[in-house]
Amino acid sequence: MPRKPTGGGTMAGMAQKTADKAKTPASKASKSTSKASATKTSATGAGRPVQAAATTAPSSPSAASAPKAAKAPSTKPKRMDKALYEAELLRLQQELVELQEWIKAEGKRLVVIFEGRDAAGKGGSIKRITEYLNPRTAQIVALPAPSERQQSQWYFQRYIEHLPAGGEIRLFDRSWYNRAGVERVMGYCTTAEHRRFLRQCPVFERMLIEDGIILRKYWFSVSDDEQERRFTSRLTDPMRRWKLSPTDLESLTRWEDYSRAKDDMFVHTDIAEARWNVVESNDKRAARINMIAHLLSSIPYQHIEQPELTLPRRPPSTGYRRTDRALQSEVPDHAADVMREHADAGKAKGKGSKGEKAS
Repeated sequence: MPRKPTGGGTMAGMAQKTADKAKTPASKASKSTSKASATKTSATGAGRPVQAAATTAPSSPSAASAPKAAKAPSTKPKRMDKALYEAELLRLQQELVELQEWIKAEGKRLVVIFEGRDAAGKGGSIKRITEYLNPRTAQIVALPAPSERQQSQWYFQRYIEHLPAGGEIRLFDRSWYNRAGVERVMGYCTTAEHRRFLRQCPVFERMLIEDGIILRKYWFSVSDDEQERRFTSRLTDPMRRWKLSPTDLESLTRWEDYSRAKDDMFVHTDIAEARWNVVESNDKRAARINMIAHLLSSIPYQHIEQPELTLPRRPPSTGYRRTDRALQSEVPDHAADVMREHADAGKAKGKGSKGEKAS
């Protein structure tokens, strides 16, 4: 189970401060509410109820009994509070570092598979998991389309070379399950190849587990409305436009085909040794928290004591002189240019506001 940090570590302190910030709006709201009620009481006399204005009273019994028009339900999912999310995420990330140290110390091998609909939040979860981990220990595996040579190999062969050695973590951003999903729906494999995959996959995964690999599989589930909303957002965002491909867009018109393929895949590959863990991801923040918490709770890791480190004293100089900077090719100070432009813009804005007041 993920453990609450007991020390006064930096990450734990940051998480506590962020959590305290999350409580601030609620306390302010309660104060303002109490002030408002006190004002009403003083205006009407102690102990007397506040009377509604005459203009709000119903003009007739029929008007009083008339039902109110129902509001249209919001299509946007309710999101986890940002401050609360950041505090809990930081705590879980500290536990992920603990998990990493245990895996290194014990020589364990961890494989985590991320599958699901396009734009379901797989990449965002992987990003938060690896944020504080050692990139030499925890690596992301996101393979491109197979080459002509790889297409002639045993299907699982190109994935095997990316499996972890002792003390390593591999996070598969899509995996061998491509054959059960996109390849089947888009016709990139034959019916015989698809059926062979469904027969061989449980055997392949049992072999990995029998050899000592810790295997965890996560399916990120998103509604069709939310997926379309995220696609629309990416279309208009130049920073994320690269995430969309023609195959991604076609998934909108093949929603039910992908649903049937996923159901068929679950029937054959949701085995007792390696269950599919479904992550509801309409709320990305909650999805990340739920997925990371489940991963930590599913592995019996222990705290590993780290050796104490002390900074050595710098020895006295032996007469070394640094090379003349004029002989080096230095990067231009772009940051200084930006700060100067920002300061100049601020001055110009200040002069403009003074001129408006004078006029």
